[in-house]
Amino acid sequence: MSEPLDTRPVPPPQDDFTADELALLARHFTSTDDHVAGLVDLPEVVKGALFARYSRSRKSIRRLFVDEFAELLADDGEAAELDGAGDEVGVAQAEGLYQRVFSQYGDDSVAQLGGAHVAIEEISNLLTKQVEWGRLAAYLEQSTRYIPYDTRIDGRWRYYRDPDVMAGPHAQHYVDTLDAIFATYAQSIPTVLDWVRSTWPQDEATSDFVYRNATKAKALDLLRGLLPAATTSNVGMFASGQSYEMLLLRLQASELAEARHVGERLLTELRQLIPAFLTRVDREDRGVAWSDYLATTRDDVRALAAEFVPRRDAGDHATETEEVMLVDWSPRDPVVAEQALVTAILHPHADRSENAVAATVAGMSPDDRDRVVAAFVGERRNRRHKPGRALERLWYRFDVLGDYGGFRDLQRHRMLTIEWQDLTTRHGHATPPELVDAGVAEDYDRAMERSADLYERLLPDHPVQAQYAVCFGYRIRYTMQLNARAAMQMLELRSTPQGHPAYRRIVQRMHELIRDRAGHATAADAMSHVDHGAAELERLESEKAAERRRG
Repeated sequence: MSEPLDTRPVPPPQDDFTADELALLARHFTSTDDHVAGLVDLPEVVKGALFARYSRSRKSIRRLFVDEFAELLADDGEAAELDGAGDEVGVAQAEGLYQRVFSQYGDDSVAQLGGAHVAIEEISNLLTKQVEWGRLAAYLEQSTRYIPYDTRIDGRWRYYRDPDVMAGPHAQHYVDTLDAIFATYAQSIPTVLDWVRSTWPQDEATSDFVYRNATKAKALDLLRGLLPAATTSNVGMFASGQSYEMLLLRLQASELAEARHVGERLLTELRQLIPAFLTRVDREDRGVAWSDYLATTRDDVRALAAEFVPRRDAGDHATETEEVMLVDWSPRDPVVAEQALVTAILHPHADRSENAVAATVAGMSPDDRDRVVAAFVGERRNRRHKPGRALERLWYRFDVLGDYGGFRDLQRHRMLTIEWQDLTTRHGHATPPELVDAGVAEDYDRAMERSADLYERLLPDHPVQAQYAVCFGYRIRYTMQLNARAAMQMLELRSTPQGHPAYRRIVQRMHELIRDRAGHATAADAMSHVDHGAAELERLESEKAAERRRG
């Protein structure tokens, strides 16, 4: 007689642990008897090494930990006491583990398996963009929409004072100018806030709390163009060891003294959290040589750019003033683009080569292609309902000339390639028309002129640090290259009514160019949650929604 058919999806865990082993596991795993378990109270270096060994072992993660890592983590090579003398394995033991295990698997891959949270405080907005350059990390930055920069700390406004500038002939002018700009910003807030509240009076359906938040955000949005790039901010960050290593190498290579100083401080603190992942950073033959390479190639290319594309003089105004230009895209032919998209949609569900699927698609009628795209996009009830990766078959490259405040928000989208030029005041600025109505436009423009004057004074002696003087309201030129799927995410998110007008206008224009200039109407239509409407009191509805969620 045959045995009964085993219909279990998978057999249960077969590990047989002693009571002491279970007690140890209970301190370091969220489950001791399930196929899914989280790791608890282990240094990041231990987690990384454990997973590295796990990839080459037939054992379960818990059996591997008990059999091989408890002993490796013991002091002076003796087996670990399984009855435990504390809830957390020591970092010192973990460092020894690095030498014994990591070298077998390669630190590049293993360094992706451990991470850390850090807070980087009081760094300039110029540096925040360098810190947030890496794609494979998570960042949260202090918001100029919710936090006014209208108070002094220890008698000083919140802006960075570069050591080279402070040691040079422009130190007093730097401080006087930025003090005056911050004073204008702070003095303007009550006036603009009063104007906002008189223009959009509170109705009975809006609570006091929601109304205060929405109107304050509107006022701060209108005035944020006054804040200079030297304005300091706080950044919270989570990243893997490998991502931190790359960040530290970039900071070491930076032209800004601030970046190099913060990099040194960051390395010191991270070595208390994930020291084993950062052994190469300051080695002469590894990290130092790598940073030297980054600095040398940057300087060499910059010299060639000055030779072949010399910068304009102060009085030479730019003739290319269009805010958003679509400079390249693929496929260029709209019909070919639609066929390529349909091919990418169908291929994962077929059993033939892409060439064969493409040949079939080429023979399909436009109506049939529309049916495929419609099934792929489906009914998108909100912008978070996104179709699959077939949209990545189409891509676009934009040249943007927008204010620095808006750039700071768009730069945070890391599913794209974004490169930006140095900050300058020579592209000019636009004064928000609301400030004219509020009666502070003259003060605003006067502060912007101060910014431009300081920039020009600093430029000959401090060409890189001169960027600190540039207010958010001045335009910066940058390029963004992204595929249609990344465009869907960014354009729909940044066009929502609660967004800042500076970047809403940019992404709305990007959507129009995808449809009209590239001719990719199918892709543009799939981005059905791009909002082309106007918005007045931007944060009101989102604040109401937040209040409803709070109950």
